[in-house]
Amino acid sequence: MNKTKYVFVTGGVTSSLGKGIIAASLAKLLQRRGYSVTIQKLDPYINIDPGTLNPYEHGECFVTEDGAETDLDLGHYERYLNIATSQANNVTTGRIYQSVIEKERRGEFLGKTVQVIPHITDEIKHRIQLLGNTNNYDIVITEIGGTVGDIESLPYIEAVRQLQWELGDHNAIVIHLTLVPYLAAAGELKTKPTQHSVKMLMQSGITPNVLVCRTEHELNEGIKRKLALFCNVKQEAIIQSIDAETIYDVPLLMAEEGLDKVVLSQLNLSSATKPDLSQWNAFLKKHKNPKHTVEIGLIGKYVELHDAYKSISEAFIHAGAACETKVLIKWIHSEGISEKNAKEQLKGLHGILVAPGFGDRGIEGKINAIKYAREQKIPFLGICLGMQMAVIEFARNVLHLKDANSTEMNAKTKFPVISLMESQKKVTKKGGTMRLGAWNCELQAASIAKDIYTQKNISERHRHRYEFNNEFLSEIQSAGMIATGKNPETGLVEIIEIPKHPWFMGVQFHPEYKSTVLNPHPLFEGFVKATLEHSLT
Repeated sequence: MNKTKYVFVTGGVTSSLGKGIIAASLAKLLQRRGYSVTIQKLDPYINIDPGTLNPYEHGECFVTEDGAETDLDLGHYERYLNIATSQANNVTTGRIYQSVIEKERRGEFLGKTVQVIPHITDEIKHRIQLLGNTNNYDIVITEIGGTVGDIESLPYIEAVRQLQWELGDHNAIVIHLTLVPYLAAAGELKTKPTQHSVKMLMQSGITPNVLVCRTEHELNEGIKRKLALFCNVKQEAIIQSIDAETIYDVPLLMAEEGLDKVVLSQLNLSSATKPDLSQWNAFLKKHKNPKHTVEIGLIGKYVELHDAYKSISEAFIHAGAACETKVLIKWIHSEGISEKNAKEQLKGLHGILVAPGFGDRGIEGKINAIKYAREQKIPFLGICLGMQMAVIEFARNVLHLKDANSTEMNAKTKFPVISLMESQKKVTKKGGTMRLGAWNCELQAASIAKDIYTQKNISERHRHRYEFNNEFLSEIQSAGMIATGKNPETGLVEIIEIPKHPWFMGVQFHPEYKSTVLNPHPLFEGFVKATLEHSLT
């Protein structure tokens, strides 16, 4: 008997139905019943990873502890489960084909014609089972990106079909997430799109074990009977997923619908222990009943697509609940901020966060926003590029090094206060070559950072090529901007603060990646507290 059970989540009718949230919600319920669970994402695109994709194209690139650049859904997995993911939790078609081609070049398939079946599907199956085989999870949930019927998804669907047959009954099941639209003109819900979606899945050799139906209106028993009859799914396995107030309500709604009980029954596992959601409910209660409200300006280059900063916006939700404060984010495009209109654009804000990014577009607007925050004593947090821009702003306007810049933006600047890391100077390939993953940082005793973390040594996740140029460190520190966090091995500046400012901090790392529902990131919590104090003055 197989120890690890596998649950596959597919999507039909349309994209953006929320497979990641459903997968994470199910995982949370199973975890709170006492099962060890992880989730992985299979992405059908041919990029090796999303690291080189424009945020407008794919949203945020989420970075794991081991330095993998992954799909933003892995952020949801971590925020729900409160456990770290790894490179094994995200697989792309590009990575699958790269592995198979490398094996072919090494001669592992000598005499064989390399084909989608069995070679590509075998590699997919290997990646799916890798998590279960190496970590002894009770249940591995695998979300398959895209929509059933997409050409690029076909090898994944075929791999799932094979695995179901190989693993046997009760060891691998399929949850199909679909849409039951409401037609206002007819005044009724329509099941036909779901029927066609399931029919397409069945043509690939897979009959779903569970149907999760996204809907704006309640599904009555008649509709559930109809779906069960035409989709060959038991009626108790037709699960309603009605639009929720927040994504954090979904686990509770899925518990009410009995999704976890149905899945455990299908996997032949015990459902005797009820899920303990007391901590989750406590978080939701605080989130929905705040005692205070603050408005924080998020200054970024991709603000038209909020998913480009998904982990940051979610970290504010976690920290806000911990502080019993509603955080209103004002999304401000950095290209629209000039020195003349900064006051008008930023007035009334209780805090300013300058977000990460790459390239020179919009950086002058970020610098203008930072100058305003520094001079007006508004709580400020700069992340990655935001920290680098804070150093440039300080060098230009306090040290009067007018040409100060990053060599990323101006390779010939006279004052390269931000420059390419030494380890990056010989790097020519773009994909997966940045300083990535968890790195250590040692905190200075008398600092906001030390007060926030309450410990001397921390570890945070990174994603950058450029760094604070230590040739300017002495000069910058003498003027009042202090390096309060450094990597103990390399001396790389990780955190800068201005002690004479009420709350001014820039960090080279990405704290948002480690914030979860049950463990809000202390840096975001400290920032929200500072904005709350500012709002009350």
